[in-house]
Amino acid sequence: MKYKYILFDLDGTLLNTNKLIIESFQYTLKKHLDIDLNDSEILKFFGEPLMITLKRFSQQKAEEMFKTYIEYNESIHDDRVEIFGDVENVLAEVSKMGCHSMVVTSKRKILAKRGLELFDLLKYFDDVVALEDTEKHKPEPEPILEALARLGAKKEEALMVGDSEFDIKCAYNAGVDSVLVSWSEAADHQDECVKADYVIKDISELLYIIK
Repeated sequence: MKYKYILFDLDGTLLNTNKLIIESFQYTLKKHLDIDLNDSEILKFFGEPLMITLKRFSQQKAEEMFKTYIEYNESIHDDRVEIFGDVENVLAEVSKMGCHSMVVTSKRKILAKRGLELFDLLKYFDDVVALEDTEKHKPEPEPILEALARLGAKKEEALMVGDSEFDIKCAYNAGVDSVLVSWSEAADHQDECVKADYVIKDISELLYIIK
């Protein structure tokens, strides 16, 4: 088996949270800055820690906007989240193959676990590395390095699966191979400077890569 440790991004990779994130940004920016952004303008920030994105719009109001975003996001969360395709079946197969899986996300841990629990997916993961677990975040290597440390994994045995340039750059910076999933809208907003080692159109293709 080529890869024993599989690291998964969450939003846009396992769970479809596009509507949730876009609506939360639109509500927050309209309320505090009277800014109207279309979906494509927001998609390019997918995968980036929330506070960093908010500071792009206003350093002064970032803290206030963060609070608004979180409150609104949590209020609509369960109604806006869906699971992608055959995600559960593939996670079950990955587990049967003897691989260890971990979620590596820029999301807060409480909400990351809530999303996984909505679809009974938490059982497939050894752990969740979330926003609170590292000082630096994607695209810096720390989140993946933290996951590898917890798993006791070597870099060459690990594979990062994600939908955004932040995931792919994080993997590159950590010295880990990466998979870009193309079913997320964020996959269309990639930096050409860093390419994933693999690109897949269906999550079932991941099983062949692991082998």
